[in-house]
Formats: sequence, structure tokens, C-alpha cells
Amino acid sequence: MSEATLALGIKPVPDNLATTYTAALKFNRYTSVVAPNGKEIGIVAQDGLTDNQIVRARSILGFYLTDVPGTKYGANKAQVANKMADNGSKLLLLNGVDDGTNKGAELDGQPLYYGELQVEGGDWYIKQNYEHRDASYEEILHFVHDYGIGVDQNPSFIGALPQYQAEIRAAEVDASAKKLWGIGQDSWIKELTAENSLTQEYLAAVIDSYYGLWGAWQAETPAQQGNGMWGLYVGKDRADTAKDDPLGTAVVEQFFSPVITYNARIEESFTGVFSLAFDQALPYTHHSQYLKDVTLTGSNESGVRVNQYDNDITGNDSENTVVFSGSSSEYSISFKDNVVTVKDLQDNRDGTNSLKSIEKLKFSDGVIEAPSS
Repeated sequence: MSEATLALGIKPVPDNLATTYTAALKFNRYTSVVAPNGKEIGIVAQDGLTDNQIVRARSILGFYLTDVPGTKYGANKAQVANKMADNGSKLLLLNGVDDGTNKGAELDGQPLYYGELQVEGGDWYIKQNYEHRDASYEEILHFVHDYGIGVDQNPSFIGALPQYQAEIRAAEVDASAKKLWGIGQDSWIKELTAENSLTQEYLAAVIDSYYGLWGAWQAETPAQQGNGMWGLYVGKDRADTAKDDPLGTAVVEQFFSPVITYNARIEESFTGVFSLAFDQALPYTHHSQYLKDVTLTGSNESGVRVNQYDNDITGNDSENTVVFSGSSSEYSISFKDNVVTVKDLQDNRDGTNSLKSIEKLKFSDGVIEAPSS
């Protein structure tokens, strides 16, 4: 295993797991999120996954388990993370797509396939390719919901938050009664009811629209216009979801952060300017507008356009540019401990940005060299 892989916190499958997640089944790498109780929530990957896909899966899991101050159920998520670790939960990153041929999917754990795990800056992500749609938020949410939050109406409740699950259940019942989700999918809803996964699938539909994952989707029929999750959920984006399913939005905001707080590793193949600001002409910005921190990887000359969330931006091995909205006179620029700080002097625009290994700053009135001393 390369030093670069090890440096990302990815290692060979530990001996105590190797008899289950075997090389014969093509599992060859392991990483984890460590719960507050010191136990690991394991992520086991097959050989077709890229390192950046593994890191992104771990980042989303860690993001879901990060405290969100001021929320009803998410202000202290230690009990959820501890419960997942105590339950021995495993996230399985599997080769290929979900076509029934991967024997690894038969093991105990939550599957997430190569073909549905986008990486920021990668081709699938930039084009918002719904043939390889980003299912990582959905599947990792199922993982946290089943093993950490907990699901009612099972023989036993193995989660940590029965009260939160009760509110999720109430929102799902309301949405079903009002035909806000499961639209046109009566047979599928019957299957979900039989296997007691209605609340998990409903919450995932809300989450995906809340984080902008369906904003770029082009509906196939007029009836699906303005909907998300292949047309079966009434909310297409965050504003639409808040208007059409306020109970669903309220449930999400009781536990989850409105801003995606993990540091996104931009795929090394990316060139150009990765935008954190919403731009109707760039489909991926429906989702990237909620990111705040990014790291450019690889060695391509590239840049980042900031948004309002006080971004932390780290450059790669080439020359990198950070792009701002206003003229240079409207910002204060300082340098300390190898970090360039660029603060927008206007409110509610570009915020305060911490930049590492960035060579150029682009403003509306021109480009300047980033200070280095």
C-alpha cells in the first residue's frame, strides 16, 4: 500500500475483519470514523474504489456525526456515534453498480457502490451525471439512521434517538397522506412498508433535495417537473422543499447542518475554477454551494471561487487561484503562519477566507499575487 494512501488514513483490512471481508471478495482497504467511546465505525472497501472515493465516504459519515450546536437532536451526537460503534456497523464500499452480481453485498453492512459514489471535481460530479448519480448522501444516511438514530416498528430498537425517530415517522406519515413523496410509486411504497424502511427512504429523499443533489436533474415527464429523487419526492431543491414539505425540512434541521462542513478533496483530474458559489450555468453548484472547505489535489493548474461560508481553501502542487466577487479594495488581506487571510469588508458576500498554498487572488479589478511573507 502506497505512502500516499496511508497518509489519507486508509490502511489494509485489519486481521480481525479479514476473515469476513476477504481478499477473495476483493476487499483490500479499510478506514474508519472513531466514535467518542474510542470504538471504530468501520468502512471496508473493495479494490475498484479510488482513494478519494473512500475519503469522501468517510467525510460524509463524519459530517453526519458532527455536532450541530443549537439543534434539537444534533447538538451532541456522541450517543449516535457510540451506538453505531457498539452495534459493530460497517459501511461497505463495493465495486461496480447494484446489479446483484457483487457477492460482497451479501455481507452484513450498508452497501455503497463505486458507480454511485461521486467525488467533488470528478467528471460525474461536474456534469451531474444521473446515470452515476451521487447516492452517497442517501446510502450513508441509511447507515446512520439504521445503526445510530434507530428505527421504530422493528422487534427491538437498536438506536440512540427514539424521540427523533418518532418525529421522522410523523413527518413521513404526513408526507404520505399529502402525496408529497412516493409519488407514482405505489408498489414500491408497499415493499418499503413490508420491510419497515419507509422512514429511512423518506428522510433520504428530503436530505438529497436539501443538499441540492436534485437541483440539476431534468425531469422526464411534465408530472415530475419540480420534483426530486427521480420525481417521487415533491422537493427539488432546498427552497422548494421548505415550501412544499415544511415538516420534512424541520426534521432535517433538528439534526443536520445547513452547511456541509467536511473538507472536500477536489479530484486530481479537475482543471479550471471549482465554484463554491451557485451558478445556474454550472450544474454541480446546486450541490457545491453548500460546501465551505476544499483541498485541490493532483498537479493541474486550477482555482476555487468562494462563497459566503468563510471558506478554508488549500492548493495543490501547481499554481492555484482563488476568485472573489468584488474589487481588491473591498477586502483586507493578511499573511501569518503560512496562511493568507482574505476578509470581505462587505457583509453577506464572500466572508473571511483562509488560504494555504494559493499563489494568486483574482478580484473583479484584476489578479494579484498572494502574499507569502
